[in-house]
Amino acid sequence: MALLLESNSLKHHLAAIFFFLGLPFVSLAQAPPADNRPSPSAPSAQAIIAAEQSVAGEPVPQGYTLSPERAAQATAYARARRRIYFLDFAGGLLALLIVLRWRVAVTFRRWAERISRYRILQAAIFAPALLALLEVVDLPAAAARHWFAIRYGLSVQRWVSWLGDWAKGALLELALGVLLVWLLYAVMRRSPRRWWFYGWLGSLPILVFMVFLSPWLVDPLFFEFKPLAPGHPELAAQIERVIVRAGEDIPESRVYVMNASSKLNALNAYVTGLGASRRVVVWDTTIARLPTPELLAVFGHEMGHYVLGHVRAGVLFAAGLLLAGLFSGSYLFQWAVSRWGGLWGLRGMDDWASLPVLLLFLSLLGFLVTPVANAYSRRIEHQADQYGLEVLHGIVPDASAATARSFQIMGEVDLEESAPSRAVVFWFYSHPPINDRIIFARTYDPWSQGRSPESVK
Repeated sequence: MALLLESNSLKHHLAAIFFFLGLPFVSLAQAPPADNRPSPSAPSAQAIIAAEQSVAGEPVPQGYTLSPERAAQATAYARARRRIYFLDFAGGLLALLIVLRWRVAVTFRRWAERISRYRILQAAIFAPALLALLEVVDLPAAAARHWFAIRYGLSVQRWVSWLGDWAKGALLELALGVLLVWLLYAVMRRSPRRWWFYGWLGSLPILVFMVFLSPWLVDPLFFEFKPLAPGHPELAAQIERVIVRAGEDIPESRVYVMNASSKLNALNAYVTGLGASRRVVVWDTTIARLPTPELLAVFGHEMGHYVLGHVRAGVLFAAGLLLAGLFSGSYLFQWAVSRWGGLWGLRGMDDWASLPVLLLFLSLLGFLVTPVANAYSRRIEHQADQYGLEVLHGIVPDASAATARSFQIMGEVDLEESAPSRAVVFWFYSHPPINDRIIFARTYDPWSQGRSPESVK
């Protein structure tokens, strides 16, 4: 689900400005890794029926298990990603300190002021120069993540295509960065004491606007999206049964299929957008590999995000973190500029060249708040799991079994760890561990206990 950025895919320099804001184009440009098998084409109606019949008699997973070989691969891959995550974070901080100590930002500020006396034009010169430099510093870590995805057979995207996506994402971030930097420093000049609050207020419309427009303007830069119903009428009919069961009105035009198989082998679906742009997206790899009951379980989960308003809630949560981050960061920012500003060649807080200082502290705060963000994400993912079980009850025979099997299959395909430590879950996991989700799917049964379900009556 592209609700919040995964911690290992944060473009931390621009994301530091937003503190944590969930920009969907970043998560799409660096989508979750995938399985090592070739991506099949979308199945026919006969193939869907045959797959449903072939899985119907399989035992229900009692917990998440992997073969010894697959478990070793999952562990090695997870550890590699975690090492890259910490090295990337440390490298980003080091780069910012070097930029300050060697007065690189001061050089960029001089260029900007020499070319134009207008602040908006200075921002359009200074911000791209600095942020592009930091993007280049981040490139080796991004490339390492992709290399490991290829090594473990989790990506089919060629390097040229990957570099194109990286460049598109970087250009989008630079364009947004110019606007954010200009906004922050404009309010900083007008209100040196409360700039963090006014900057936060000004960033909120930008955030909402980006989340609203992303499904229409940004996501298609990385993948192709088509309405699901014309290409998969049988599946669309089954999904319609689930929608009617929930008492919701989700038109067919709000359900899309994404051609993930062009770059990935992962199985996934997600909810994105706000208002008129809100939609459910199912990856074509998910349609190709999951039998119909398991597909409906995945859809029921995503429908939970849709109905329960988790995208909207995620934006509000991110806005709250941003406010706290800017408030805390403003004091650290002022203290650092006062103490070391002379060494770094800074004229004050509102000097363009002070931006690396602000990014440094917001990056640190964003790093420290990662467990909080992931805990919130795990909570709403659990709510969506529960909603999916409730909405499938009476639609899919043994919905609990179908849901448990969907978790098992997706975990195997996506090379998820079978037994992550509590520390790893605490820091890295935006979803509950798959073993916990399978156990919940097997044991959640309010109907047999005479209780009423919470969301779907």
